Amino acid sequence: METIRKFGLQYCDVETMLWNVSVLSRALLLNIDERNKKPIPIISYILGISISLGYFYVYLVSMIWFVFHRCAANGDLLAAIVVFSLGVSSEIGTVKLIFMFLHSGTVKQIVTECLACQATVVPGSRFSNNLLATLRDVKKRAMVFWIVIIANGIVYVAKPIILPGRHFSEDLFIFYGLEPMQENPNYQIASVLQAAGVIFTCYPPATITAFLIVVSGYVEAQMLSLTEELLHLWEDAEAHYYKTNHVISVLDHNKERNLKSKAVNEYVEKHLKDIIQSHGRNINLLHKLEHVFSGAIALEFLLLVIGLIAELLGGLENTYLEIPFALMQVGMDCFTGQRVMDASVKFERAVYDCKWENYNLSNMKIVQTMLQSSQKTMKLSAGGIIMLSSSCLMQVIRSIYSAYTTLRSTMK
Repeated sequence: METIRKFGLQYCDVETMLWNVSVLSRALLLNIDERNKKPIPIISYILGISISLGYFYVYLVSMIWFVFHRCAANGDLLAAIVVFSLGVSSEIGTVKLIFMFLHSGTVKQIVTECLACQATVVPGSRFSNNLLATLRDVKKRAMVFWIVIIANGIVYVAKPIILPGRHFSEDLFIFYGLEPMQENPNYQIASVLQAAGVIFTCYPPATITAFLIVVSGYVEAQMLSLTEELLHLWEDAEAHYYKTNHVISVLDHNKERNLKSKAVNEYVEKHLKDIIQSHGRNINLLHKLEHVFSGAIALEFLLLVIGLIAELLGGLENTYLEIPFALMQVGMDCFTGQRVMDASVKFERAVYDCKWENYNLSNMKIVQTMLQSSQKTMKLSAGGIIMLSSSCLMQVIRSIYSAYTTLRSTMK
């Protein structure tokens, strides 16, 4: 029970969250955490390969045969559009999983760097408390996304069980070589294959995107915590001086003032350099994350746009379970990118608002360097073409609707 509780919100430190994602990733035959030296069990390989084969048979082989051969022969355009939308949207998990395998070494480096960065945080400090407060929201975000995507798959598989008679999640879809599908044993075989396909469609994107949310959320939490440190730096320096030094003489104000200025600026210089180092580490971490996911997100957006257009053309009454699956993924990627950008902008403003006018010349030059660096807003992109943000989401939705209306009028 203690192990299960670690997946809850009461454990929101980055070490536990990365462990959570690592455990879920092992079902995908991925070991993203170098701390875990245990080999992946043989049963996981057997189940993983079996589910993958079921998915490729249903949503790739059967989909291509059904859309481009059977429907092309009998002219059933509606069935072709609905099944095509299913096949395209289901490829998201495959794309993300392939990119994770291709960049498995970089993924391990990202996890190691997150843990190394967290090791420098002093427990119980203001920085640590602010970090945990933001990470709690990050874990909530990852949990909601994972649960929604998995629940969508469960509802999709449970739909034919609830309906009276023999049904499939999509009755229009006929699998290659399993006609007639309503008779034994074709019905049982098709049901198992479809369930395997749904598992592969939902589990990989849910888990891999959860990893993206956790790491980018950690960068966001770091930047927001560094923002607070900058805003309180001068007060902290003065408080530290009065705590560690005694007044030399009531009459010798000049000597006391000079000593205070020197001690306070030494404190400020030390912490400014620590903040610069942390800022640089977060930039490097975000660049590595973008290197892994940039191409995957670009392909994901392309597939989702095509899939959503096809789903709208197929009619909401036929695709009402598919649309939340697609929109949730587009929306979460854009929301994650927007949160990173917002944290970066807050850090930039904090650099200018850190009471630098009280610093000595040397520290002012450090602040100037920090300001130049912080003005380059930290971002996540889709293939380096479009930045993930709220405006990106609006552009995607607008493009989907424009394409849908154009194609709809052409079909009419």
